[in-house]
Amino acid sequence: MYISETKIRVRYAETDQMGYVYYGNYAAYYEVARVESLRALGLSYRDLERDGIIMPVLENYSKYLAPGRYDELLTVRVTIKKMPSVKIVFNYEIFNEAKDLINIGETKLAFINLVSGRPGRIPLEMKKVLAGYFT
Repeated sequence: MYISETKIRVRYAETDQMGYVYYGNYAAYYEVARVESLRALGLSYRDLERDGIIMPVLENYSKYLAPGRYDELLTVRVTIKKMPSVKIVFNYEIFNEAKDLINIGETKLAFINLVSGRPGRIPLEMKKVLAGYFT
């Protein structure tokens, strides 16, 4: 299992009239944390795309437990619970500054060949990097 954490400060523009994080912004927080979790492994979306692999989101799930608020520093914990094959599943837990769990989520992405548009397997470089976390 692979786990990483990313900090995100809630900006004013990301809140609604009540001062809570607008629900649609959680998907953007997931993306930021997902990209940073791969970067921490030495992988980047840019390199994957350069190598002809794109990763569209197939499913996005989010459950709101408590509001995030303007100017809070949120911690987004990303977990990959099982070794990817043709799809990769990211799980998210978002904590506020008081370390309260405020949101849980999941996204499922596919590995798609940029040229053919067809699904493929996990890129070899990603498989090598993740292998040590799934023994």
